[in-house]
Amino acid sequence: MVFKRLLGSLGVGGPSVDTVLDPGAVEPGGVLAGQVHLRGGEADFAVEHITLELVARVEAEHDDGESEGAVAFHRHVVGGGFRLAEHERRSVPFSFALPWETPITELYGQSLGIVLGVRTELGVTGARDKGDLDPLAVRPLPVQEAILEAFGQLGFGFKSADLELGRIDGTGQQLPFYQEIELTPAPRYADRVNEVELTFLAGPAGLEVVLEADKRGGLLSEGHDALARFTVDHHDVERIDWNARVGEWIDRLVDRHAPHPSPGPYGDHGHSHGHADGHRSGPGVGTAVAAGAAGLAVGVVGGMVTAEVVDEVGDFFEGDDEDEAEDGGDEG
Repeated sequence: MVFKRLLGSLGVGGPSVDTVLDPGAVEPGGVLAGQVHLRGGEADFAVEHITLELVARVEAEHDDGESEGAVAFHRHVVGGGFRLAEHERRSVPFSFALPWETPITELYGQSLGIVLGVRTELGVTGARDKGDLDPLAVRPLPVQEAILEAFGQLGFGFKSADLELGRIDGTGQQLPFYQEIELTPAPRYADRVNEVELTFLAGPAGLEVVLEADKRGGLLSEGHDALARFTVDHHDVERIDWNARVGEWIDRLVDRHAPHPSPGPYGDHGHSHGHADGHRSGPGVGTAVAAGAAGLAVGVVGGMVTAEVVDEVGDFFEGDDEDEAEDGGDEG
């Protein structure tokens, strides 16, 4: 679905913009491509720039509760410096790489409830307007998919996913927010863990995997959170038994009493543990996806379905003023 509107700041008779992304989901760090279609207005206009902006719906925790807002996390100029004649039709092709930490929005084609958009800003004759916004679909990297598949094979289930404003200490995080994927525990851990939260922080060389377990209390102890961080290389995807590796991670996480930060480089396949900032999400806004023999995402059983997520992208981002989106990258 393409969301279009007339450039309101230019008034009636101004040019219009329609950005069409190439079909299919893109991987983090992969190339986003498409065409920006322009249609001239009732007069000639000087197009100073065409800028694409990646925007995400992000949750923020405050002392008095939670709030949601739009955060712009990447901008890329794809064209400009030409004159658009009256009623002229022109297409501007583009391609650029997504940030490596771009959140994943789907798994095996099923929506995770994460809302990302590509917003088009057209600068014309000293004015600018965000005249077009399109939903962005991001599939996991092969190593991310292998890890999620292993969780499913081990009996964990998908609960929800959301984006949290803030940073995770002791990591190489680049964006002002991070993605949390909340999992229900496998039966063998259900008596000790309420849920497990999984965060991927991808980079050119590899992947940081941050795990947090909400551990149950015992007769003589209170429940608490256990944190751990592991690093893997992108090339590990074909040479590791991921069921065994993820099982080791969970066993070590569940047996931990307190986190001990110890950063490790990509490719260090030992168990390096980090410390998170204690920022925890609530139930989230994601789709409830059943876990089964085929992995985490074998079907949608509740929450928002893909079409609803696509429809709400325009509704959500159209309501945010441009200053909020541009300033949203500052951690509050």
